[in-house]
Amino acid sequence: MKVLLRMMLTSTLVLAAVAEVAADWHVWTVAQTRRVLREDPAAEGLAVRLGAAKNEWESFQVLMRGDAPIKGITLQPGDLTGPDGAVIPASDARLYRQHQLEITVPTHRNEQFKPGWYPDPLIPFRHPISGEPLCGARFTAVPFDLPAAQTHGFWVDVKAPADAKAGVYRGQYRLTADGGTTVEIPVELSVWDFALPDTPSLRTALGSPADRLRGYYARRAKEGKEKEPEDWDAVESQVAELLSRHDINATPPRDMIAPEAQPDGTYRIPAEQIDAFREFVDRYHINAFVVPHPRTAVKDPVAEQEKLRRWLGAWDRAAKELDRPQVLFYTYLRDEPNDEEAYRYVQKWGRAVREANSVVKVMVVEQTWTQDEAWGDLYGAVDIWCPLFSLFKADSAAKRQALGETVWTYTALCQRDPTPWWHTDFPLLNYRVPAWLAWRYRMRGILYWGGMAYWNDVEDPWTEPGTLDRRDRNPKLMYNGEGSMLYPGRAVGYEGVAPGLRVKALRDAIEDYAYLSILEEKGLAEKAEKAVLPLTKSWFDWETDPAAYDRARVELAKLILAGK
Repeated sequence: MKVLLRMMLTSTLVLAAVAEVAADWHVWTVAQTRRVLREDPAAEGLAVRLGAAKNEWESFQVLMRGDAPIKGITLQPGDLTGPDGAVIPASDARLYRQHQLEITVPTHRNEQFKPGWYPDPLIPFRHPISGEPLCGARFTAVPFDLPAAQTHGFWVDVKAPADAKAGVYRGQYRLTADGGTTVEIPVELSVWDFALPDTPSLRTALGSPADRLRGYYARRAKEGKEKEPEDWDAVESQVAELLSRHDINATPPRDMIAPEAQPDGTYRIPAEQIDAFREFVDRYHINAFVVPHPRTAVKDPVAEQEKLRRWLGAWDRAAKELDRPQVLFYTYLRDEPNDEEAYRYVQKWGRAVREANSVVKVMVVEQTWTQDEAWGDLYGAVDIWCPLFSLFKADSAAKRQALGETVWTYTALCQRDPTPWWHTDFPLLNYRVPAWLAWRYRMRGILYWGGMAYWNDVEDPWTEPGTLDRRDRNPKLMYNGEGSMLYPGRAVGYEGVAPGLRVKALRDAIEDYAYLSILEEKGLAEKAEKAVLPLTKSWFDWETDPAAYDRARVELAKLILAGK
């Protein structure tokens, strides 16, 4: 009897403890493009409501905060069931725990900065390729012990399959903790009756994370700190898959495709290389490829004009044999030509390449207007202009576009007036806004330096946010997250790279651009502008409420559906 009473008493105490934990455990969700910091208070709203086109990823965050520590937390996805029993299986969802970086030194010119713990790196629940659970690494996603009085969260990616039936899908996600505490999270996904294309409409040139990873581990190995991965082919594949899943152009391995000199003085790219490149393009949905600089073949484009033409001709033949018209071939001619000598270089090389009438276009990272009239201009030497966010002038760009030239854009550091700067301590929305601004001005691509994995200035990207630290030159020159949106995968249990929140926001931006491109192709650009223009007055003046972009996106979906 005493044993029974003791068991009943113990059981009562456990139930009371569970009830207390449940009462003190605040759980809520966020589906907007914004960060929730460790210091942020709990909010309301548990149900998740999403809308997506077919073949589109949508995301939400599950946030939690406890007055007391809570141990053993995990998140379990559920199937989403829709029309006629159609199912989006739980196994297709991608789940991550948000890892946080303490930022105490603001990025240069971040006047709204507040010190705190910023979530950005994402720890996957499962291996990104094999799907096997990840455990035993330096950082693991689950189970997670929530400290008292701290806000932490999970990130969930859900994809509407390309062949999904249109309609509403519903299901439950379950948050559990030790002691039997459970929170049911209702999830609703409306799948709209149109699909995004496999190949993105917005072109991207964000560099090669795999190359950056090679450099990072080579440096670490030389210092005796870490060994290099044993299977670089597997690393290349993992990186390419991650980029493709986020609608970002992957860079093929360096030796995949290159012209070879022939005995007769011509150049040719071997058929087996073209076949391998075609497979790469199809697998990873490539829409742009940067060819080597022509100086790899010739030293002087004027004196060796015929040799230059033969070298470019190899790319012309390769493009024809590739038979993938969506792939833009371009050469990155010069980065930021900011003096007279650099202008002369672009004028000489750019005009020589353009005179060859090759499929290879000339890109120059420069604005469409001349910096100094004494240097002359770059007109006639450039096919693709790529000005900084802050150096874009709409009238000048429109003149070049009217002549058949293309305009892209890019960002680097914090320059001139405030634009949607890409740094960890700026709003997450800054990674989504540029695609809307780009479409407004009919800019067709986004470029970014660093290969998304510039870690030269930090020992450990998982704990040090200052990826570009120039305080040795000026005490103010700190750039948190500059050049980097990815993290070394080894810390979470695999070789390769892991994503961050900023990559997710950029993926959403590229998907937004796809909506606008669909409407443009349908002749509905003017109607689309009614949703876009109020949000994007200029590169210096844009809507800062994430919910406004979600509402506009719904309006774009309605326009697409009405125009079918």
